[in-house]
Amino acid sequence: MSTVELSRSPSGHEASEVPRRSGEFRRRLRWAAVRYGPVLLTYGVLKLAGFAVFMYLLDSAGDFRKKNPRFGGGEHAWDVLASWDGWWYQQIAEHGYDPALEPVPGATGLITLEGNSAAFFPLYPALMRLVSECTGLGLFGAGMTVSVIASFVAALGIYAVARRLGGHRAGLVAAGLWAVWPGSGTEWSGYSESLYTALAAWACHAVMSRRWLTAGLLTCAAGLCRPTAAALVAALAVAALLSLRRRADGVLRPLAAVAIAPLGLFGYLAWVNYRMGDINGYSKLQDGAWAHKFDWGAHTFKVLTSLPVGHFDYLFARAFEDVIGVCVVLAVPALTVLLLRLRPPAVLVVYTVLSYLMVMTTQQIFGNVSRYLLPLFPLFVPLALAMSRLGWPSLVTVLGTAALASGSYAGYVLFELGVP
Repeated sequence: MSTVELSRSPSGHEASEVPRRSGEFRRRLRWAAVRYGPVLLTYGVLKLAGFAVFMYLLDSAGDFRKKNPRFGGGEHAWDVLASWDGWWYQQIAEHGYDPALEPVPGATGLITLEGNSAAFFPLYPALMRLVSECTGLGLFGAGMTVSVIASFVAALGIYAVARRLGGHRAGLVAAGLWAVWPGSGTEWSGYSESLYTALAAWACHAVMSRRWLTAGLLTCAAGLCRPTAAALVAALAVAALLSLRRRADGVLRPLAAVAIAPLGLFGYLAWVNYRMGDINGYSKLQDGAWAHKFDWGAHTFKVLTSLPVGHFDYLFARAFEDVIGVCVVLAVPALTVLLLRLRPPAVLVVYTVLSYLMVMTTQQIFGNVSRYLLPLFPLFVPLALAMSRLGWPSLVTVLGTAALASGSYAGYVLFELGVP
């Protein structure tokens, strides 16, 4: 066999391809590190600073040691992270669901039904169970792993959206704001906020990038995470209709995304209602067991008109937590106006406005609105654009101070002075 034949043999061709592919992989890895490394570092450092303060406050106060492990207590400070809703998610991961409407014997007041895990959506506990079985971690460790990883994925998604609207520096600041926003104490905890925000941010980015099937699948997954995904489903539908009107992406892909998007949310609700034998079973459970119900904003109005005059005669009043909630609620319309001035894609506007209205028109523990509104990441964009004009020393000072303070207003107040 000649030298020329050897060089053309299949084995020789495959051997030459191996280093080429290896070099391409390394180049892609270096590119990703340069592009996304600063985002992960920014979010991670700021979040870790706030989390450390949160843990210090918990341990120094020690109030959690006197509380039920299910309701904000535990043997160690970190046990608090998996209490309240986190306890329910662990129950689902361990035992699954048994949807039912069980009356509280003799109850005639606000709470008339026994709590049932069907009120909590399945994606987060399913991932918790999967990680636990694959790694050998307990459910607490698995849940924290899912939340922490999802929080970084969310930071990347928020960066990607903000970068399209304001450039790299604005994207970095937006990722930093995600770490210090009111309600961000639930990002590294046994809660589903990080997972939902990650899915919502990347779904919106997919719509902005005209990757319709990806957007539909991500929105479908978000619908298995939280009921407020209804706002994301509607936002995708509006964006798809606008695309069809412009005839920019054909017909099939936008329509397929619209068809796929609501399957997670409506599929889970339909299953719960079927198991309960009641077409409105999920809503009845939320109302009877947690006093969460649609009330056209009556409860929100009551809080906004009572708290400023020093009255706390509304449901679930908690002064310190509610003050933070009021500040967030009043900030959203102002930030929305600033967002609109940037002429952002419709998907961001519809998602933000509908998410806000869903929270405002629901009777609930008002202090929790800071975490219910945490996934409204498009509101970070106008702030990020303004802050990106600051010099690095000023920017580090502002975000660093907010990170340290967030250990209190976004962590300790929510978990220990309120009911997250």
